[in-house]
Amino acid sequence: MARIISIIGLKNAGKTTLAVALSSEFVRKGKRVMTIKHATHPADIDREGSDSYRHFHEGKAERVLIAGPAQRIVIERSPDDTDPESLARRYFAGADIVLVEGFKTAPIPKIEVYRREAGPTPLFRADLANAADWVAIVTDDEKLQAACPVLRFRDTMWLHLLANLAWDRAKPLS
Repeated sequence: MARIISIIGLKNAGKTTLAVALSSEFVRKGKRVMTIKHATHPADIDREGSDSYRHFHEGKAERVLIAGPAQRIVIERSPDDTDPESLARRYFAGADIVLVEGFKTAPIPKIEVYRREAGPTPLFRADLANAADWVAIVTDDEKLQAACPVLRFRDTMWLHLLANLAWDRAKPLS
């Protein structure tokens, strides 16, 4: 059964860098990894005037599959911002684990990446209603303490430990 976990943090905290590192670690461990990137702006993946652009925009097709050498891209019209669990169930059959970048408020386990240069405090607060969703915080802040495991980039084997925590605490997708 697939599992799902989210990587969250402030803008420019290193969410993508952590997602890529964690994905690579899971692949190294033999897991089939799929990812979802939450965006607050339209994805810019197709050039105006190209055939696929015309299929989607001029032809108003509901979905366009761009099938090229070694990759496939689906562009789809969707009336709303679907939750990550529904997206994973719909698009990622066969995944062992789905890493979600973003979706801070979704009710799934979270790993927060926090770097001091991104902001004065992490997103985590013990008084949050969903504080129990935090699996860990990965940080460069030597003094940060929290009610969840705090891993520091300087720690030996932090990524290996984080992958184990993430696997154990990721939410099963039923």
